[in-house]
Amino acid sequence: MASHIVGYPRMGPKRELKFALESFWDGKSSAEDLQKVAADLRESIWKQMADTGIKYIPSNTFSYYDQMLDTTAMLGAVPPRYGWNGGEIGFDVYFSMARGNASVPAMEMTKWFDTNYHFIVPELGPDVKFSYASHKAVTEYKEAKALGVDTVPVLIGPVSYLLLSKPAKGVEKSFSLLSLLGKILPIYMEVISELKEAGASWIQFDEPTLVMDLESHKLQAFTGAYSALESTLSGLNVLIETYFADIPAEQYKTLTSLKGVTAFGFDLVRGNKTLDLIKGDFPEGKYLFAGVVDGRNIWANDLAASFSTLETLEGIVGKDKLVVSTSCSLLHTAVDLVNETKLDKEIKSWLAFAAQKVVEVNALAKALAGQKDEEIFSANAAALASRKSSPRVNNEAVQKAAAALKGSDHRRATNVSARLDAQQKKLNLPILPTTTIGSFPQTMELRKVRREYKAKKVSEDDYVKAIKEEIRKVVKLQEEFDIDVLVHGEPERNDMVEYFGEQLSGFAFSANGWVQSYGSRCVKPPIIYGDVSRPKSMTVFWSTLAQSMTARPMKGMLTGPVTILNWSFVRNDQPRYETCYQIALAIKDEVEDLEKNGITVIQIDEAALREGLPLRKSEQAFYLDWAVHSFRITNCGVQDTTQIHTHMCYSNFNDIIQSIIDMDADVITIENSRSDEKLLSVFREGVKYGAGIGPGVYDIHSPRIPSTEEIADRINKMLAVLETNILWVNPDCGLKTRKYTEVKPALKNMVDAAKLLRTQLASAK
Repeated sequence: MASHIVGYPRMGPKRELKFALESFWDGKSSAEDLQKVAADLRESIWKQMADTGIKYIPSNTFSYYDQMLDTTAMLGAVPPRYGWNGGEIGFDVYFSMARGNASVPAMEMTKWFDTNYHFIVPELGPDVKFSYASHKAVTEYKEAKALGVDTVPVLIGPVSYLLLSKPAKGVEKSFSLLSLLGKILPIYMEVISELKEAGASWIQFDEPTLVMDLESHKLQAFTGAYSALESTLSGLNVLIETYFADIPAEQYKTLTSLKGVTAFGFDLVRGNKTLDLIKGDFPEGKYLFAGVVDGRNIWANDLAASFSTLETLEGIVGKDKLVVSTSCSLLHTAVDLVNETKLDKEIKSWLAFAAQKVVEVNALAKALAGQKDEEIFSANAAALASRKSSPRVNNEAVQKAAAALKGSDHRRATNVSARLDAQQKKLNLPILPTTTIGSFPQTMELRKVRREYKAKKVSEDDYVKAIKEEIRKVVKLQEEFDIDVLVHGEPERNDMVEYFGEQLSGFAFSANGWVQSYGSRCVKPPIIYGDVSRPKSMTVFWSTLAQSMTARPMKGMLTGPVTILNWSFVRNDQPRYETCYQIALAIKDEVEDLEKNGITVIQIDEAALREGLPLRKSEQAFYLDWAVHSFRITNCGVQDTTQIHTHMCYSNFNDIIQSIIDMDADVITIENSRSDEKLLSVFREGVKYGAGIGPGVYDIHSPRIPSTEEIADRINKMLAVLETNILWVNPDCGLKTRKYTEVKPALKNMVDAAKLLRTQLASAK
C-alpha cells in the first residue's frame, strides 16, 4: 500500500521544540538538552507514521530553525560576517545566521511562497566557496534506520535553492544566481553518495519553484541540473516534489522529461488543473505521488471524492505506480487534534490536524489496495454531511447580504482630496501630524491580568478597572509627548485577529492548534467554519472610554477583513472571497457604530493584504480586485469628515501600488523602515498619490533608539518625494513587543523631529 507524507511539523504537539529552543537561547539549558528534545520528537514522528502504515516516510524535514537555512549549512554558504572557519557547522554559527548575535545582524527572512511560514534567505555571490559543511541529512537518515524505520531523505532541490536566494550585499543585483549551479551540484553529489552508502533507496527533492511563472533559461536549469546528477543518482528512486499551485504546462513538460527521475509529486488540492495535464500525458513507467490530502488547512478530507480522483489516476498510471500523498508538507497545519479537549464535538468531527491527515492518507492507500476501512469512510461521510447542513455553518441573512454586494463597487461619495479638506476643518491638525500605529507595550502585569480574567480568577469589574487604568496611562503619556492623533494602546487585546474572531460568529479556536511562523515563533490561527456575522459591537466600549479621557482625536482600531482572512484557517466549502465579503460586512457594522459614538478617526489594518497574493501573475488581478473591494466595503458608508486610516506591513508593494491607491483610504501608514529606498522610489518614479501617507520613520523591530536628527533626516528624505501636506510621522508598526524604556525616548525624539521640521518649513516659507 503506497502512501507518502511530504513533510511534518517540527514543533511538537505541545510546542516542545519551541520551549527547548528558547531555553537554550536564554542559556538555561545545554546543547545536549536541546538535541535530546529534538531526537525524541523525530523518533515519535517516524514511529507514528510507521505504526500507521505509511510506506514512504520523510526524514530531514525536521529543522532547528528552517529547511532553507539547513541547506545553506549543508552547502557551507555561510556569509563571511559570521566568522565561520570551516568544519561541521554547529549551533553557534547556525543560530547566528538565523537570529544575529551581539555583533552582527541576522540573515533576511521572507515568506515561503504564499504561506505564513518564513524562511532564511541565502546570500550568494560569485565568490562564495561552497563546501559540504552539515551532514544533517545523512545523520537523520541513519538515526531513523537505527530505530528500524527506513525513510526517504528530503533535500531542497538545487534549482529551487538558488532561485529562492538573493545576491549578497555588495554583489551586483543583476548577478545570475543560477550561474552557481555548477558549484553546488558537487556537494549535492557528495550528500547523495553518502545517503546511498547508508542504505537509502529513495530520495526526495523539493522543487516548489516549478509552480511559478519561469522564464525559459530558469526552466532549462532544471534539465541541466538533473542531467548532471543522473549518474550519481543511478540506483536510487528519485522523487521530485512540487506544491502550492497548479504546475504550468511548460513546467510539467520539463519536469516529466527530467533524466534519472523516477517519480513526480503534485499538489492536487490547489492544483486541480494539473489533473488535466496528467490525464493528457504522463510518462510511462514513472510513479505519480498524488497530493490529495490538504497540507495547508485543518479540514477533514472528503475521502469519497479523493478516492474517486485516485481511481481515475490509477487508470492512467497503473496500480503499482500510484502513491497517495499530502498536497505539501504538513508543516503548514496544526499538529494533533487529540490535544483539543475543549473544542466543540461537532466542529471537531469536521477537522483533521497533521496526525489525522497521516491516518487519512493511509486510509486512502488501503482503500486503493482493496482493503477499504468502511468504518473510517462512513464516519467521514457522516461528518461531511453534518458540516454541509449544520445551522451553525449556514446563516441565510448573511449569505443574502453578501450576495447583494456584487452590484456595487462601494466607493465613498467624494474624492480623497475633498475628504481630507473636510477632515482637516474638523481635526485641525498641524502639518506633519504625529501618531502611532495602535498598540503600546504589553507588560508582564498586563498579560497576567488578561490571563487571570480569562481563567475567571479576576472579576469583570477588577479587569475593566485594570484595563481602564492602563489606557489612562497610555493617553497621558501621548499627551505629554504632544502626539497629535492618539491611540488607546490595545491593552485588552491578545492578538489582532484572535481578538475579533472571538467576538464574531462563525469562528472557532483551538487550544493547541499552533503552526510555525519562523524559528520558535508559532501562531494559532482561528478556524472560520461558518457564515460570519457580528452579534454585537466589539470595540466601541473601549474606544469611547479612551476618547472621553482626551480632547485630542482618538483612533478606533480595527483589523481589516483581508488580514483576518489571510491569518485564519478558512472554510473550504466556498470561495475565499465569499468569506472575505462576509467579514467585511461585520467590520462595516463596527466602523459605523464607532462613527455614531463620536470616533472621528478609524484605523482598519490590512497588514496581510499582500500575503494572499497568488503565486502566478495570471491570478493576481482577480485577488487584488476582491481584496481591495472588501476593504472599501468596510468604510464606504462613513461621512466625509470621518478619517479612515489603514496600516500595511512588509510592504514590498511597489508592484501593487495601484491597488493600494484603489483602497481609497484617507491615510495609509506603512512598515517600511528596513526598505525606505525601495518604497520611496515608487513615488520618485512619478506615481501620483493624493491621500495621507506615513512611511514609518523608525524600526520598532529593533531595540535601538533613533536620535532626533536621524528621524528628521529620514523625514527630509520623504519630503523630497512626497508633498508636505500629505506626510504623517509615525513609527513603522505597533509597539506591543517593545519595552517602555525603549518606547518613551523613541517617541519623544520622533515628535521633536516633527516639530523641528515644522519650524524649518515655516521659516522657509
